Amino acid sequence: MRHIAFCLGLLTASPSSAETCRLSLALALDVSGSVDQNEYRLQAEGLAAALTDPDVEAALFAFPGAPVAVAIYEWSASRYQRLIQDWVLIDDTETLRQVAARVANLQREPAPEPTGLAAALEYGKALIDRGPDCWDQTLDVSGDGKNNDWPTPLQLREQNRLAGLRINALVVVLNRDEARIVGTETGELPAYFQANVIQGPNAFVEVADGFEDYARAMRKKLLKELATQPVGALPETSPRILRRF
Repeated sequence: MRHIAFCLGLLTASPSSAETCRLSLALALDVSGSVDQNEYRLQAEGLAAALTDPDVEAALFAFPGAPVAVAIYEWSASRYQRLIQDWVLIDDTETLRQVAARVANLQREPAPEPTGLAAALEYGKALIDRGPDCWDQTLDVSGDGKNNDWPTPLQLREQNRLAGLRINALVVVLNRDEARIVGTETGELPAYFQANVIQGPNAFVEVADGFEDYARAMRKKLLKELATQPVGALPETSPRILRRF
């Protein structure tokens, strides 16, 4: 029954099963106007390839009694976010393969061109807030440009609208020839995400050298995010904590 619901796109992590999940990971994909159709495919197929990489799979299943919960969405302008995969516990290989297949076979839908990065972050926080109560939560946003819509990441921080959320980023940088055409530097965008987007304990920016490098960068980033393990059995009244290696 659960897998039938998954195939219909209705599977969510139940409160009872969520009690033992170690990480809720929301993945946000940039589909703004700067991402062309070929880049869209490279991003979708790159995420699918990273999820089913043998090392990533081993990390996902490293603690069978405490699986990882995943949700995936696309974003462009402030008014556009599209949920691709609602919360699902990755507790067996079949479920992982189904999630990866769904992502790999994504069909692009019309989306506004602006880059509403801040709104994408706020959507991700709401998604995590209504998701499973895992020991740890992370929002992972991919992007190839700076925010140019309303609101701005700085406004969200000033208004404390992302409080308590750890945010990592996968930044897709232009090659040097493209950078000269648009008048940017290849290191400028990672620095922007470092200063304006990521936050929380051990937050980091991973860099892809163009969308052709997306799968490698996503694999590396997922391995960092999954490098956690529960700390033994704790009394029921104690807070759940993690130890990182």
